Amino acid sequence: MATTTKSTTKKKKQSTKKKLVIVESPTKAKTIQKYLGRTYRVIASKGHVRDLPKSKMGVDVENEFEPHYISIRGKGDTIKELKAEAKKAKNVYLASDPDREGESIAWHISHLLGLKEDDKNRVAFHEITKDAVKEAFKNPREIDMNLVDAQQARRVLDRLVGYSISPLLWKKVKKGLSAGRVQSIALWLIIQREREIKKFVPTEYWTIDADMKKGKDAFKASFYGVDGKKTEINSNDEVQAVLAKFDNKKPFNITSVVKKERKRQPQPPFTTSTMQQDANVKLNFKTGKTMMAAQQLYEGINIGKEGNQGLITYMRTDSTRISALAKHEASEFIHDEYGAEYAATKPVKGKLPEGAQDAHEAIRPTSVKRTPAKLKPFLTNDQYKLYNLIWSRFMASQMTPAIMDTMNVDMEQNGVNFRANGSKLKFDGFLKVYNKGKEKDNILPDLVKGDSITMSKNNPDQHFTQPPARYSEAKLIRTLEENGVGRPSTYAPTLSTIQKRYYVKLVGRRFEPTELGEIVNNIIEEYFPDIINVDFTADLENNLDEIEESKQNWVKVVDKYFRPFEKEVKNAEKNMEDVQIKDEPAGYNCEICGAPMVIKMGKYGKFYACSRFPDCRNTQAIVKKIDVTCPKCKKGDVIERKSKKNRIFYGCSRYPECDFVTWDKPVGRDCPKDGNFLVEKKIKGGTQVVCPNGDYEEAVQK
Repeated sequence: MATTTKSTTKKKKQSTKKKLVIVESPTKAKTIQKYLGRTYRVIASKGHVRDLPKSKMGVDVENEFEPHYISIRGKGDTIKELKAEAKKAKNVYLASDPDREGESIAWHISHLLGLKEDDKNRVAFHEITKDAVKEAFKNPREIDMNLVDAQQARRVLDRLVGYSISPLLWKKVKKGLSAGRVQSIALWLIIQREREIKKFVPTEYWTIDADMKKGKDAFKASFYGVDGKKTEINSNDEVQAVLAKFDNKKPFNITSVVKKERKRQPQPPFTTSTMQQDANVKLNFKTGKTMMAAQQLYEGINIGKEGNQGLITYMRTDSTRISALAKHEASEFIHDEYGAEYAATKPVKGKLPEGAQDAHEAIRPTSVKRTPAKLKPFLTNDQYKLYNLIWSRFMASQMTPAIMDTMNVDMEQNGVNFRANGSKLKFDGFLKVYNKGKEKDNILPDLVKGDSITMSKNNPDQHFTQPPARYSEAKLIRTLEENGVGRPSTYAPTLSTIQKRYYVKLVGRRFEPTELGEIVNNIIEEYFPDIINVDFTADLENNLDEIEESKQNWVKVVDKYFRPFEKEVKNAEKNMEDVQIKDEPAGYNCEICGAPMVIKMGKYGKFYACSRFPDCRNTQAIVKKIDVTCPKCKKGDVIERKSKKNRIFYGCSRYPECDFVTWDKPVGRDCPKDGNFLVEKKIKGGTQVVCPNGDYEEAVQK
């Protein structure tokens, strides 16, 4: 009888053992725990648990590039918890993100826990919804070593490049510098653009706009050409020659009226890079901010009665593919909310960038029924803005084109041709949900061939061609993607790194290279040309993709790229000369010891320091005066400062004695109404001088 009781107790203990699920983040763990119920325990590894050591290369170059992985410092308690929970669990499932990095995390955890390599313990899902999660647990698989090897090849190559070039930069230039594959190309692109701007020679050109009338109906037209041929005007003399050809008191004859229906197609749903670009342009989000908000939306947000829910699909993807289920749900929603005429029978398909994996769906809401308006009370401002963008873009991609009625009118007098273009929105289509207000009607009067019209006024205007624009975050990401450099997960950390190293700075949302960035780039150009060879790097990305597809061996790929690079490193060690970043005289003496002050280059830019450093450690920030006396204390100068987030503001040079501060630039004049100081505000179309109290404003200056 005692034996039977003991056996029953043992079986009962086994039955109470839970299945352990390991994910990366606590938020994701909380969401998934809700779906799986009490028989599962879901915990978080809080990201990576093993990596190459920071203190040394950690790669055995002579032994097939064998990586030496160690537990990450500070992860001891987490690893201890993972091992303890795994020991008492019935089964262990690894549910990290469904990409190369996620597969690599699962593999490292498997190694730490001593799990068998052929165990079917890997669970992957592309959206964190109840159905997707439960379906994934019905079909666990083995860890995909092709994905692991592709990630390992990238990690090993990046380590070999970074830990070979960086010590050279420390030795020859200054400590704290670094160089990497993708970041070096991003820096090179920014500097190439700066060189183009410096070489640019503006070219003069002119336009002639005119006010036209047919009876009481007025409209605008522009000079097109002479004798039916498009003609450019490059000087005032040429303008006068054109004006001399016709008499604006005499009528123009309409020679052609072309009416067409033009369709404007919606864009496909977001990939990682297009989401980053749109968020930068439309929301003014930096890439890191976009990815942080997207990660939160993917992992799950508490939305009231429904609890934690994953709101978007996986946000690291280069595919525009959409599941049949999502298309059906979107179609039903569009029929119900907007009408059948808005639902596309064949939704738009995006063109995959070269080398795209198409491993995941596009970024979309997990349920279109969760509209931005419904979720707004539960989301932060950043989360709401990004979710609204993702939801709207996806819905638009499943809707019909917008239809425009267009009208092109040509008019002529004595061989001089003017042209007017008109348009009117006939059917809004996808614009119902996306890009609202972007299409403006420009309606022309009812004109027909043979009509006579009059010119009431002409306005010649001089222009000059502009140099190519500096890269914004959006444009730089687009350029990297178009050239096949990097992958969705690499863009945010790349842009962050080149700013942290002070190789570039953002000025007016555009990247400008610093002196330090140009020095580092010049060294890379001279000694490591393959690193900034766009085709070379794109070819490497393709090889990494082939490792994932089991078409190449990761060790051979690393060897192929490292051996030529190794020769370049040896050449640089032998021939690279020390680069002296000379200290500029500051023009005044140290107030502590009397020695001359100099301008030094630091991690965050230039600053004033005593030339006797380290004997004298006096340093001062370099401030920019704006030639305005402080309106509060009337003694100090107003100077330009930068916040921790690199945003410009203005304060008194006598701080902390005077605490005057403002985001807008003071202009040095008082408000004629209340005597308060006036500031200059940047607005769409120019700048405007206003009173901060809101009682006075001047005309906008373009």
